Amino acid sequence: MGKLFGTNGIRGVVNKDMNCDLVLGIGKAWGTLIKRKIPKPKVAIGTDARLSNDMLKNAISAGLLATGCDVIDVGVVPTPTLQYTVREKGFDSGVIITASHNPPHFNGIKGVAADGTEFTKEVEDEIEKIYFEKKFVLSDWKNVGKVSFWNGSIDLYIEGILKAVDVNKIKNKKFHVVLDCGNGAGSLVAPKLLEKLGCKTTYLFCEPDGTFPGHNSEPLPENLTVLIKKVPEVNADIGVVQDGDADRAIFIDEKGTYIWGDKTLALGAKYATKENGGVAVTPVTTSSCFDDVVLKNKGKIIHTAVGSPIVARVMIKEKAVFGGEENGGLIFPEMQYCRDSAMSIAKILEIMAKENKKLSELIDEIPKYEVYKIKMSCPDDKKETVMKTLAKQTKKDKNVKQVDETDGVKLYLKDGWVLLRPSGTEPIFRVYAESKDKTKAEEIALTYKKITEDLIKKI
Repeated sequence: MGKLFGTNGIRGVVNKDMNCDLVLGIGKAWGTLIKRKIPKPKVAIGTDARLSNDMLKNAISAGLLATGCDVIDVGVVPTPTLQYTVREKGFDSGVIITASHNPPHFNGIKGVAADGTEFTKEVEDEIEKIYFEKKFVLSDWKNVGKVSFWNGSIDLYIEGILKAVDVNKIKNKKFHVVLDCGNGAGSLVAPKLLEKLGCKTTYLFCEPDGTFPGHNSEPLPENLTVLIKKVPEVNADIGVVQDGDADRAIFIDEKGTYIWGDKTLALGAKYATKENGGVAVTPVTTSSCFDDVVLKNKGKIIHTAVGSPIVARVMIKEKAVFGGEENGGLIFPEMQYCRDSAMSIAKILEIMAKENKKLSELIDEIPKYEVYKIKMSCPDDKKETVMKTLAKQTKKDKNVKQVDETDGVKLYLKDGWVLLRPSGTEPIFRVYAESKDKTKAEEIALTYKKITEDLIKKI
C-alpha cells in the first residue's frame, strides 16, 4: 500500500503527483467512509488562493457527490475558517484545498472532522485503504449528492474571534499594525478583523493571488524583508505575517525584530496559564522556554509527537488551556482546536493591551535558549533499528538525564537537550539541539550526530 497522507494532509506538484485522478479517487474513498455511518453526509469545502483550486475542488467534489454526499462550497477561506465553519454549522466533514506554505506550483487536500479538528491518522489510513483497494460504494442515479453554496463562513469566523477576546481592551489601545497576508487566503479575513478591533492597519500583499507575487509564503526572515523594514518605518506597534492558508502567524516587534514562533508560543502559554495554571500541550521539538513559563505558573506540560492534529487531540483529551507548535501555529481552545493565525493576532494584541507592554518587552521576559539544527542521511529501512538502539545505548550514557521516545529519541542532558527524529518523507534524520549557549547547542548536535552516524554504519 502506498502512502498519501503526510503530517498535514496530501500535498504535491499540480498535475503531477497532485492530479485530478488522485483527488477524484480520494473523494470517492472519503465519501464511502463517511456514508458507513451517515446516510446523507454534508461536506463543506473551501480553498486557499492557489490557481489550481477550482480544478482540485471540482475533482474531489465529484468523488464525494458520486458516493451520495452533499457538498457545500464556502469559497476561498483560510483553513481555520473552514474548520470553524464545519463545527459551528454542524457539517459532517470538511475539506480544504491548500498546500499551506508550499510554492505556488504545489497544492493539496486536508480533511476536517465534524468537530473542526483535522482528520486522525486512523481516518486517513482508512481513506487510503479504500482508495488503493478501489472499494468505492457509489450511489445510484437518484441518490447522488448535490452542490450548494454558502458565503457566510468569514463573517461567522470573525464573530467567533471577537467573542473570544477582550475587544474593548484592544480598541482602547488603537494599535497600529502592519499586516502582511502574503497574497494568501488570510487577505479575506485579517483586514476585516483588525478593522473591527479598532486598529490602524498598513497593508502589505493583502490581495489574494495564487502566484504569491509579494514573497514566498513560508514566513521566514529572508522572505519578510519588506515587512521587517516597514514596521519601524511607519512607527507601528506590531507587524504580522500569515502563511498561505493562514493557520500560522509570525510577528515582528515595534523595532523591526523578527520573533521566532517558539517565543510567540511561549508567550501564549505564559498568559494562558497565568491565572490558574492548567495543561499546555506542544510537540517534543518545542523550545524549553515553553516549559519554563508554564512550570513557573504551576502549569502542567504534555509533549506530543510532531503534528498539530496530534497536539489538538491531546488538548481535547486533557482539557488543556493552550497548545501549539513552534512554527507560529498557536491553538486557543476558547476558539477552536486548530492552528489559527487570525485568533493569534487578536490574542497577541489582547496580551499587549492587558499588560500595557510593547511586544519587545513581552518577548524579553521569555527565557532565552539557542537552537542548532542539522540533518544526516539514513536509509528508511534502518531508521527503526537505529532509534531503538540509540534509545537503549543512551540510557546508559552518564550525560543523559532522561530519554523520551515520544517521537524519535529526545535526550535531556545536564546543559540542554538533543532530539534525533527520522523524517517521514525523506531518508534522513533531523537533529535538533538546544542549550543556553549557542556553541554548546552546536557541540551537542554534532556529538550525537556522530554517534548516530556510527550506529547507521554498523547496522
